[in-house]
Amino acid sequence: MTTFKLVMPGDLNHYGFLFGGKMLMWVDEAAWMAVSNDFPGQHFVTVGMSEVRFKKSVHPKSVLRFESERTRIGNTSVTYHMDVFSRPIDIAAEELVFHTDITFVRVDGAGNKIPVR
Repeated sequence: MTTFKLVMPGDLNHYGFLFGGKMLMWVDEAAWMAVSNDFPGQHFVTVGMSEVRFKKSVHPKSVLRFESERTRIGNTSVTYHMDVFSRPIDIAAEELVFHTDITFVRVDGAGNKIPVR
């Protein structure tokens, strides 16, 4: 699944680059949308990311492209590989700025793990 975000002034840290916490929030959101689309009607929560390493700084007015690919289905969990690419709004070339594997677990209304259907 592909999603996009535009980096706005309110997304920047005190050095003028994208705040890492915003990137993590957007990665989590994009992956959650992918798992929710792949398993409609089921409820998932994030349980972890494989690593958090920012490869490049992201500048203001950049367009981010989030690519998610399901890589594993377990008994109660699902994992997606996430790549994030950045490009300045006025340039077509993009570069990989972040990647991780993010795992979700399926839960019932009380928050207990249940099998993925």
